Amino acid sequence: MEQKLVFHPLGDQAVLVSFGNSISQELSRAVYSLYHALRKNADPSWLDIIPAYASVTVVFEARQLATQSTSPYEAQVKKIRTVAELATEIQGKEQRKISIPVCYHPDFAFDSTAICKRMKLSEAELVDLHTEKSYFVYMIGFLPGFAYMGSVDPRIASPRLDKPRTLVPKGSVGIAGFQTGIYPFDSPGGWNIIGRTPINMFDLKNEEPVLLQPGDEVHFYAIDINTFNEMQQQQPVSVQS
Repeated sequence: MEQKLVFHPLGDQAVLVSFGNSISQELSRAVYSLYHALRKNADPSWLDIIPAYASVTVVFEARQLATQSTSPYEAQVKKIRTVAELATEIQGKEQRKISIPVCYHPDFAFDSTAICKRMKLSEAELVDLHTEKSYFVYMIGFLPGFAYMGSVDPRIASPRLDKPRTLVPKGSVGIAGFQTGIYPFDSPGGWNIIGRTPINMFDLKNEEPVLLQPGDEVHFYAIDINTFNEMQQQQPVSVQS
């Protein structure tokens, strides 16, 4: 692996492997190269391996390493470095391209009016700006199936709400900063909600419960509320790829 790795202890039972402090597709691919290599060559002492935008965290069981002469942290860094040398950049893997329908009807777009007022846009322009480009899936987090995607057009980039909602409906499509994402379940949340999709982001009945995966390219397309209701009644709905 060509990227420089920087190691940091997280408490006494975790190692943070940092690739930097920026967000880019290049770093994301490097993160998941290491993540998959660690999964493939997992040590018995590892309890969890957690990828993020520009880092991978390895949680380990320190008691399994108590008899070693080096500290548990140093022992883990050595193991991770060894695996990192085996990791190769994720290249040649065909990037999945997935199209997801979104209804931007005012009943679903709780924050569109505020965004449009702040950015001096019409609601039609907001929809056009959100649907005219594709988004890279950087990571899955917060909730099972919640994909962090970017980057939205600067004209619709919006800070998180000052006061998060106690309930954001399942399927809500939101914006936070330059990120966009879809809530897979009813949950609290502080993103700006601009629409809703009838597609399930997480379904335990599927062989792979999580619909979107890091590295996917996602495109949103607008549907009206009648189409939304029809598609929701047809669950499960197949996405376009």
